[in-house]
Amino acid sequence: MIDVGSRLRVGRAITKTESEAALLLMRMLKRTSPDRPPAMATDAKAGYEEAMVETWGKPPPYSGKGRPPTRKRAGPDWQYVQVKKNRSGNRLIEVEVEVIFGDPDQVLEVMGGHTAYIERSQLTSRQMNGRVVRKTLSFSKEVPMLMAACAWEDAVYNWTRPHLSLRQKSETPERRWVERTPAMAAGLTDHVWSVRDLLTRLVIPGRLNSN
Repeated sequence: MIDVGSRLRVGRAITKTESEAALLLMRMLKRTSPDRPPAMATDAKAGYEEAMVETWGKPPPYSGKGRPPTRKRAGPDWQYVQVKKNRSGNRLIEVEVEVIFGDPDQVLEVMGGHTAYIERSQLTSRQMNGRVVRKTLSFSKEVPMLMAACAWEDAVYNWTRPHLSLRQKSETPERRWVERTPAMAAGLTDHVWSVRDLLTRLVIPGRLNSN
């Protein structure tokens, strides 16, 4: 899961099924967005709609008659679009875009009708991390090793790798561009970190809202 504006990788779930991964990602995201899900675009594979309702949904108000409702529902201010790609073998036949929650025009204006950013991030992931490359002998045989490798990869990506689309024009004549990493674009730091910085920085554990 990435933030479109900063390209920051904000979550990664490694589970046995896609539905489990979707629910885990939503729970991760709720730590920073406790009241409602942010505007979101996903593919149509993993049951994200159900995971969003399970994580943020609330029963409708009780009318005072009969049994109180318990089934969770999506909020009126949610914005969510699914992009479904129909293929025949390796050939892309059709792309279907469906707005699941929110006003269609507003949602498409905010998110667009594609998942290009996350797909490009996945390509970068396969270039950086041999354990997620398809059909090779470098894949992880044990889940803990895969999780560790992916956690390190995400840290390197967020903090040490300048992203071409994030660079800004320099205000000094000595440099034309100022390179920025996703962490810089997200306001988490003011400079490009080195791998040494990652390995030697002391991280103080904090308490996040897990409700």
